[in-house]
Amino acid sequence: MRTGRVGKFTLGLGFVIISIILIRVWLVPTLEKILVSTPEIEQNEIEEKTVPNFTAINDIPTKKQVFFDYMAPAVNHQNALILKERNFLKVILANLNNQQDLTEAEIFKLKQLTDKYNYSVKKYDETTLAPLLIRVDTVPAKMVLIQAANETGWGSSRFAKEGNNYFGQWCFSKGCGLVPLSRKPGLNHEVASFDTPEDSIAAYMLNLNTNSAYRLLRSIRADIRSQEKEPTAEELVFGLIHYSERKDAYIDELLEMLRQNKAYLAGL
Repeated sequence: MRTGRVGKFTLGLGFVIISIILIRVWLVPTLEKILVSTPEIEQNEIEEKTVPNFTAINDIPTKKQVFFDYMAPAVNHQNALILKERNFLKVILANLNNQQDLTEAEIFKLKQLTDKYNYSVKKYDETTLAPLLIRVDTVPAKMVLIQAANETGWGSSRFAKEGNNYFGQWCFSKGCGLVPLSRKPGLNHEVASFDTPEDSIAAYMLNLNTNSAYRLLRSIRADIRSQEKEPTAEELVFGLIHYSERKDAYIDELLEMLRQNKAYLAGL
């Protein structure tokens, strides 16, 4: 009697063990696939953090470090989104070169991309799409951060604090932003307001990649790319000649800021 009970217990235990092993065999690869696979990079994946009160930080080195630490993740996130678009476009161009027809999903995504980058095209082929790569490209994080610091006084400007605008972007419909206190009579522009600092970064990068005023920047970047090199902030900053009425003086100031803050930017 005792032996029979032990036999049943052993058989039951064996069944449980086998079940656990089967579950692990199925579950572990599934979990590994979930953990290892690269997720889609979406606009809202970066958790919004409270914007530091930069004005309240009196120690200059501390203010700079806090500013860069806060802004850098959002800059890198936006560049990651652009890189994803660029890689998609490269795949499309490679497929077209191999005489592959575009799928409906690819055509839909291309339509979104051409609309976003204000690029008019009547048909999708290698000839029409290759120039789009000049627009769909990343912006050196160091240049973005230095320009944001310059435009906002290290995050302390009214437009940064009240409108999350870190690059002085304008808008032209009433109520779209903040009215500059120094706006001259007869002018109707406002300094755009954004929901988050990252929205400001996204708008700034799109502006550089689409506005005719920054065609030189895109040309410099494309030329460097053709040499299979990564464009640097020091090289692309010359493409911002039309960003400010101060022209060359503005460029010189940004270059000096890049030099002075090299230690803070070393990891970017």
